[in-house]
Amino acid sequence: MSSNDTCPVCRTAEIVCGKWTLLLIKELSEGHSRFCELERSLAGISPRTLSLRLRALEEEGVVERHTFPEVPPRVEYALTEKGRALVPLIENMRAYGNRWLLEDCAAEAAEAVAAAGKAAAGKASAGKAADREPVAV
Repeated sequence: MSSNDTCPVCRTAEIVCGKWTLLLIKELSEGHSRFCELERSLAGISPRTLSLRLRALEEEGVVERHTFPEVPPRVEYALTEKGRALVPLIENMRAYGNRWLLEDCAAEAAEAVAAAGKAAAGKASAGKAADREPVAV
């Protein structure tokens, strides 16, 4: 047995770090949803990926699937108690990102805008110099 098997942080990361997983848990934290509703709300996720993520979370006991005996069949997904316990983790990640990462993103964006402005100003002054007629000496 490796240390990753017994490390609670590693085990939690194995569950939540799959692409789309945190967004899926966040979406289900608002209540039960049908497959098509999840697909619409998670713009860009493929049906196959959504199906795989739901199945993996179901196997981990994070999501439960409710099938209703109707025609056509209706299936809804919801977080289990284990899944709802992950919601504060996601909220803490949001708070961390707002405090520590958005400032970095804003600074990088400001630097990019400043660099683009300098580049545009340089092109404009070079263009004006090229438009002038040469002076004969």
